[in-house]
Amino acid sequence: MSISLAQNDPEVNEILKQELQRQQNSLTLIPSENYPSKAVLEVEGSVLIDKYAEGYPGRRHYQGCKFIDEIEELAISRAKKIFKAEHVNVQAHSGTQANIAIYQALLKPGDTILSLNLSHGGHLSHGNRSTLPHTHYRIVNYGVDRESETFNYEEIQAIAENCHPQLIIVGASAYPRAIDYSHWRRIADEVGAYLMADVAHIIGLIVTGLHPDPVPYANVVTTTTHKTLRGPRGGVIICRQNLASRIDRAIFPGTQGGPFMHTIAAKAVCFQEAQRLEFKEYQQQIVSNAKALAKSLREDGLRLVSGGTDTHLILVDLSKKSLTGDKAATILEEAGIVVNKNSIPFDPQPPSITSGIRPGTPALTTRGMREPEMQLIGKWINKILSSPEDRTLRKKMRSWVRELCQQFPIYEDLK
Repeated sequence: MSISLAQNDPEVNEILKQELQRQQNSLTLIPSENYPSKAVLEVEGSVLIDKYAEGYPGRRHYQGCKFIDEIEELAISRAKKIFKAEHVNVQAHSGTQANIAIYQALLKPGDTILSLNLSHGGHLSHGNRSTLPHTHYRIVNYGVDRESETFNYEEIQAIAENCHPQLIIVGASAYPRAIDYSHWRRIADEVGAYLMADVAHIIGLIVTGLHPDPVPYANVVTTTTHKTLRGPRGGVIICRQNLASRIDRAIFPGTQGGPFMHTIAAKAVCFQEAQRLEFKEYQQQIVSNAKALAKSLREDGLRLVSGGTDTHLILVDLSKKSLTGDKAATILEEAGIVVNKNSIPFDPQPPSITSGIRPGTPALTTRGMREPEMQLIGKWINKILSSPEDRTLRKKMRSWVRELCQQFPIYEDLK
């Protein structure tokens, strides 16, 4: 049992080493990715990984859960504090699992969900045609305004009044502007719908007061813990007390079995980290970096959807460059700059190709980069996208990227 990974499975160990070096020597601008603290990594690989604990604290279906209960209760109490929540469920394995549980708790098969169109910045789990929710519920989409590329609340209310949804979802994976949840509450009240806010991307900004908070307005809020919150891969559900038992039953036994106690412990650690002053400073820097990156990209000629950003991410429209998002992401990765292709509003390209890319700043900010680095990276991105056939340029840029990365190690022992 004491044999190390390198001794036990050198093949897997070598792949892990290579992936660590890839991350260290690349600029990760995927806004849904981040680097957790070593404390989070430590507890994720702890003895808690081997414990079954179906049920909830004090009501387990297995024995030996005394300390398991303490861990989950600690995670819940810390989550309630940072989210200012009446009730929190920390067992959801992911953001999508959290969303599925909400549908299970609040809806009947065939009920109507009103959610943001995927190509306008929505998420698959909000009812895309290829997903489970689409097979169980009637999905109606709203989008962004063609001119402003932001939410038009009058148009959204008209759609809601026409389709009479039982659930309205406000949340996005590629919407760079601040969201006014009071507008959404009024729309939901007008049509008698539950309001669900999916804040997986912006939760770190919310808990530090840098983005409007949905908790006072939404019946239920879902989030992940690994994006701007910088914790483990996992989900959380925040709700009002009157929905607590329905939500908990929808997670267990409704849609999940045993919780991942090692991940719940890691969530507890990241909730504690989120209460520190340096975490707020970190979130402020994420936003400052995103604005600096957006300014650099825009000054060098790229068009940004909605003109800029209020958050941690930017949506870049490449259609005027006759360059697809798929091609752009590929050539940028050759230079060591990692982004993801992304649809833009009213995108003529299919989701597998897209007309945009979606850079974000959480991971680079974790590494200690600030506005000067964002300005430089923005110029590099534009230079590469302006010469998409120039392999020599990308090779030269790769060495520049590696040199910059060495100045900002992910973990100090990687210097």
